[in-house]
Amino acid sequence: MDKHKDLFNADEVFCCIGTTQSKTPDKELYLKIDYGVPVMAAKLCIANDIGTLLVVSALGANKNSKIFYNRTKGRMEEAVLNEKIKNIYIFQPSLISGIRTEKRTEEIIAKIVMKVVNPLLVGSLKKYRSIHPKTIVKTMLWLANNEYQSGRITSNKIQEIADSI
Repeated sequence: MDKHKDLFNADEVFCCIGTTQSKTPDKELYLKIDYGVPVMAAKLCIANDIGTLLVVSALGANKNSKIFYNRTKGRMEEAVLNEKIKNIYIFQPSLISGIRTEKRTEEIIAKIVMKVVNPLLVGSLKKYRSIHPKTIVKTMLWLANNEYQSGRITSNKIQEIADSI
């Protein structure tokens, strides 16, 4: 991306990249994708005076986590936020309930369980409800074009924003 930074011009940037450990078992390559791409996008936003960056991360992101995935997402969030872009929105969805072309047995089971459990998750537990990818997209598009407090947006807030527009 850095080699083509002069082509990196926009009003806002959407970064929805991510991989899985089964697709990318090499941890160095995994980090280049899930950490490196969003961080480079943030740096290019600063370099090219792009004032809005929207990044998909994950609920549970925590730079101090013992879980590699959550730790990677947490480190990425911190690095992106440190770039001080005017409007930065980090989306932290729970389980994304959309259809996938690849077979992920554990995820299929989790989606079935979540259909039953979602209505039981109320109050502070709402953020753990599964969320449809169209809901995330709807909220991302709205935030790209409207005023809203920058920062991390958990799954329940993504849903609330989408429901209000």
